[in-house]
Amino acid sequence: MLKVNDLSVQYNKQTVLQEFSLELADGEIFAMLGDSGSGKSSALRFIAGLDNALNGSVILNGKQLSNKGEHQEPPETRGVGMVFQDYALFPHMSVENNIAFGISRQSKHEQQVRVEVLLSLVGLTGTERKYPHQLSGGEQQRVALARALAPKPKLLLLDEAFSSLDKSHRDVLAKQVRKIFKKTNTTAILVTHDETEAYSFADKVGVIQNKQLVIN
Repeated sequence: MLKVNDLSVQYNKQTVLQEFSLELADGEIFAMLGDSGSGKSSALRFIAGLDNALNGSVILNGKQLSNKGEHQEPPETRGVGMVFQDYALFPHMSVENNIAFGISRQSKHEQQVRVEVLLSLVGLTGTERKYPHQLSGGEQQRVALARALAPKPKLLLLDEAFSSLDKSHRDVLAKQVRKIFKKTNTTAILVTHDETEAYSFADKVGVIQNKQLVIN
């Protein structure tokens, strides 16, 4: 479903990643561990199309998205969603408008139906008129997840998505999100520094060591 080949990334002429390769099957959940600055987020940004790279290619569902820096499919047409550590919700928008943001081209009825389905899926039915500041951190992250799932992405990337929560809430939310991904057959990559979280959340775990990805 996803194939990343020989990814190499440099910043200020310093190599961050070298010969990074990864393959995921449809519906597989992968967690990537590594020290701060090891290149975990750089790999996600390349897969999402937010950054270019010195070398490497990305193929998603048989479609080439990136090829050695020569071809870059725009992020908005890749079918890749992202969930960030800081939620990145729009504070001036209600929960329902945040979730519907990525499906604004659909009819109002289609948007409403999709929002209702997703709020039920993430356990937040009844919060559609609320604003982000009225929600807890865990609730905000579930809204961010629902927003990322709204366009039905082929691949979902989570960049330290649970790390801003305290340990107990982080563990509960990670388990809930795993169930959601399995229910929706979502292929996903989680970047984390928490080893326990990685092994409890993912089907497969890799560690970035010496600028390369080692699959455990």
